[in-house]
Amino acid sequence: MTKPLCGIDEAGRGSLAGSLVIAGVILDTEVEGLMDSKVLSKKRREALFEVLIEQVRHRIVRFSCEEVDDLGISECLRRGLQEIQRFFGDEVEYLYDGNTTFGVPNLATMVKADAKVPEVSAASILAKVTRDREIITLAEQYPEYGFERHKGYGTQAHIEAIIAHGRCPIHRRSFRIKAIDEPTLF
Repeated sequence: MTKPLCGIDEAGRGSLAGSLVIAGVILDTEVEGLMDSKVLSKKRREALFEVLIEQVRHRIVRFSCEEVDDLGISECLRRGLQEIQRFFGDEVEYLYDGNTTFGVPNLATMVKADAKVPEVSAASILAKVTRDREIITLAEQYPEYGFERHKGYGTQAHIEAIIAHGRCPIHRRSFRIKAIDEPTLF
């Protein structure tokens, strides 16, 4: 008998603000319409999120911006992957979207797995919707940054808002922004 597959993906890895969310999913039942969360409409992602939360085994791990600053993004990813493995146990195969295991044993990787493997697509959806919901709620506290539009990623509008208003409490202080943090010759 083959072991079940746990697909793992994260959201918020390269964001300048907000948390890092890592999700692991085992599909015990087929879920129609799974694909990489980035290519789904918001409405479709939200609908699939509700189905996944109700129907599949999953674990969602979150690291705050403070934890990302204190531990570093790689250490947060390592700890999140380990937490998912502890949750599901040894009788599961693990596949992470990407090309590195962050030193975590018994973990296979695949670039673009979120577009190729349903379990990873499901994890992608859970991670993205969890993080998007969180940052949209935080956008109400910090309206001058436009988090509801860029979700904390380094868009030109976001960088301009940081230049105008400085960093707020949900910004990652350890993430350098070239336009702000790099000295110029003039």
